[in-house]
Amino acid sequence: MPRITRKGQVTIPKKVREHLGLNPGSEVDFRMEGGAYILEKNLKSGVIARWAGFLRSKRTSDEIIEQLRGKAK
Repeated sequence: MPRITRKGQVTIPKKVREHLGLNPGSEVDFRMEGGAYILEKNLKSGVIARWAGFLRSKRTSDEIIEQLRGKAK
């Protein structure tokens, strides 16, 4: 059973992290439902949300790839 540390932190069990697809740096939300708090993955922090609208730019595909991969050496 996880316990809360002095800093208010708790370890999310591995099974739960895997099921929710949580990785280091993932954001989660807590909401109250029926007298209980629910932990859920914040989908706004996902890869798709981070890149939404990215390809609507006026940059060329080469410029976009360079930004994603970094400049070629």
